[in-house]
Amino acid sequence: MVDRRDPEVLVIGAACVDIKGRPHETLVAGTSNSGLVRITTGGAGRNIAENLARLNVRTTLLTVVGTDNYARMIIEDTAATGVDTSSVRVASGARSAIYLAVLDASGHLAVSIDDMASLDLINPPYIYAHRELIERASMVVVDANLSTKAIGTVLALARRSDVPVCMTTVSVALARKARRYLKDYTVVIGNVDEASVLCGAPITDVASATLGAHQLVATGVKLAIITLGPRGLVYATGTSNGYIPAVQCEVVDSTGAGDALAAAVIYGYVNGFQADEAVRLGVSAATLTLTCRDTVCRDLNQETLYQRMVI
Repeated sequence: MVDRRDPEVLVIGAACVDIKGRPHETLVAGTSNSGLVRITTGGAGRNIAENLARLNVRTTLLTVVGTDNYARMIIEDTAATGVDTSSVRVASGARSAIYLAVLDASGHLAVSIDDMASLDLINPPYIYAHRELIERASMVVVDANLSTKAIGTVLALARRSDVPVCMTTVSVALARKARRYLKDYTVVIGNVDEASVLCGAPITDVASATLGAHQLVATGVKLAIITLGPRGLVYATGTSNGYIPAVQCEVVDSTGAGDALAAAVIYGYVNGFQADEAVRLGVSAATLTLTCRDTVCRDLNQETLYQRMVI
């Protein structure tokens, strides 16, 4: 049963269907590869919302779907995990978003194509119509799939009610939109390539990532997290910074690990954890997700999160 009280966290962002293929052997370009193809629900915002719900955080999702069969799959699968989907916009004539990913034999992304045109309908009027959800939330999460105008609308409404906002940058191309509002985010989470866009300088290792995280904090961000893939992550606040190495594990599918990390960090934030503890919870959730076939690990809950927490 979905909890209809005010959300602890309001997530505004992408929801889509993920179509993912992984070859049985080394991926060979320009030809057919024998492997496994799976269809699951996905989208950065939706993934974060589901992860939060699995951690018993009251979560509401604002997104847009079409009127096709994929839309029904997205809404039903998401609602079944405990996310409040009652405010999802169903746009007549629109096609639900689709993400097509090809993984390599080790489970890491080789190439992807996203068909996200319908997400332009997460526009300022839709967001403003649900302004009370923003005003009453403990935190708002946006992903960079939103248009620049939509991001600005969210930030203006959140600022009016002093609600913190977390930005997840999603991709290099989308990170350019997020850069415009750096001073208005409470939390920013992105990988080295996305953070390079935000900082305007290449980030290649732990040292440059640490400098980049401090640069983001200097703009006004309260907690900046830059992930380095198998090398772990760095984080910085106004008073502290740190490096956490990745936990070694067998990678089944890397899709969704960053969204799990973001959700666990947000879980820690709304529950009053110190930054270093929240980030360690994020590493725990990402590690668990890397070992799962699904974009969101069905085994994620508070117990499994703490079991894998990096000390």
